[in-house]
Amino acid sequence: MKPTLLILAAGMASRYGSMKQIDGFGPNGETIIDYSIYDAIKAGFGKISFIIREEFLDSFKSIFEPKLAGKIETDYIFQTFDLKKYGIDKEIERAKPWGTGHAILEAQKQIHEPFCVINADDFYGYEAFKNMVDFLTKEANATTYSIVGYKIGNTLSENGSVSRGVCQTDTAGNMTEINERTKVYRKNGQIVYENEDGSTHPLADDTPVSMNFWGFTPDVFSVTEQLFIDFVHQNEDKPKAEFFIPLIADYLIKHHKANFKVIPTDAKWFGVTYKEDKETVQESINKLVENGTYPTKLW
Repeated sequence: MKPTLLILAAGMASRYGSMKQIDGFGPNGETIIDYSIYDAIKAGFGKISFIIREEFLDSFKSIFEPKLAGKIETDYIFQTFDLKKYGIDKEIERAKPWGTGHAILEAQKQIHEPFCVINADDFYGYEAFKNMVDFLTKEANATTYSIVGYKIGNTLSENGSVSRGVCQTDTAGNMTEINERTKVYRKNGQIVYENEDGSTHPLADDTPVSMNFWGFTPDVFSVTEQLFIDFVHQNEDKPKAEFFIPLIADYLIKHHKANFKVIPTDAKWFGVTYKEDKETVQESINKLVENGTYPTKLW
């Protein structure tokens, strides 16, 4: 059974200022998701599942259905505010969904095969998709998951700080810890992360970080559901608290329930954290088209 690519596209794009998930960046208006899907099909994925807000459905269908028909199976999963499905009766007011960990949990009734999770607004490159397919088809099981580890120096924005999950690994290349650093930037040539108290701490350019490119089997859903329920109860009075995927990984690692193989890559990530990033992304994609990495017209 071919693995599924689960694309996280339910965010409100608060910093970017518009629905960047379906903004055009390629020479023919291709979205960043288009390039991810193109690479995923080439790498051997068998289905594309979009995690979206229900109000985005018509926009997504009108953009992706015509170009993907006959090329790969697609489906849509809604990330909602409904907690009753998890046995939680309380109504909790929130402006945004519960985060990336909750997003993958919403997919549990529609995904029954090994799957990969990515962000909608990040450009990852073919190598990452091919390596992930190889992992999901040959190595993944109930206790062996993975994450693609990008070098932090290849993942920064020139237009402001970024959030990155900083990975620590053991000698076997398995992740031992992941720490979410919400303010990472380059200062006087040195990459640093800044804490809430304003203190800064250096990071080496080749430090592996998460760009939310994860490999799982459906076994992860049962653990995730209980963790999410606990998280909601602990944070019901914190409307901005988010249940991130790294929280799931951290629990599985520390309780010796699963290993996460860090799949290294030298690829340069680029994405649109800020609206000012758009021109840089367009230039990067144009260069990849010019050197033959992608055709001028994807579909």
